[in-house]
Amino acid sequence: MIDLETLRVRLYRQLAREGRVATSDRIADELGVQAAEAAEAFTALAQDRHLVLDHEGQIELAHPFGTRDFGFSVKSDSVLWWGGCAWDSFAIPHLVPGAAPALVATACPACGTAHAWNVHRTEPPAGAQVAHFLVPMAHVWDDVVHACENQRIFCTEDCVDTWLIRTGHTRGEVFSLTKLWNLASDWYTGRLAPGYRRREPVEAAAYFRAAGLAGPFWGN
Repeated sequence: MIDLETLRVRLYRQLAREGRVATSDRIADELGVQAAEAAEAFTALAQDRHLVLDHEGQIELAHPFGTRDFGFSVKSDSVLWWGGCAWDSFAIPHLVPGAAPALVATACPACGTAHAWNVHRTEPPAGAQVAHFLVPMAHVWDDVVHACENQRIFCTEDCVDTWLIRTGHTRGEVFSLTKLWNLASDWYTGRLAPGYRRREPVEAAAYFRAAGLAGPFWGN
């Protein structure tokens, strides 16, 4: 029987180290088990919200890491990652030992302007750009891929408004790069080690308030 926590750590550490991750078939070969057993282990980790699987049962997200383009690249001196969203992209330099400063790059969804920042652990990057999160925190896991695809960074609030008109979406939460950095800085601490525990809703709300983000959108 596959130990789920051992598998979780193995997958996350590979993502941190290499920017890519094994398939369930590869894990089955490693562990000498049937492919179905490895696939079931992936499903169990997804049910516990440690992974997000695609329609083929392979890893699409293991927050803060993506396995495809979600609009953000994150580059250290030695590794290139896909960030799962704006939040996750700013979190990777905090989570991965030796990753900071990392170059986080994206493009404004409204006008296509390219943006890049050197993200350190010690202070937020300079910039007048704004983050826009479309989906309230209480509903992120209703469709986590949709939520992550719509946690983006825009040139200005005017670009947010232009994008909302074009897409027909209702305005979510808009905030500064400093608040985004505060949000990302400690959210995933411990995720690469055994025994990681996801925050309960009350703990998450307290964390958001400490990052300068409060109100109904954040569940507080």
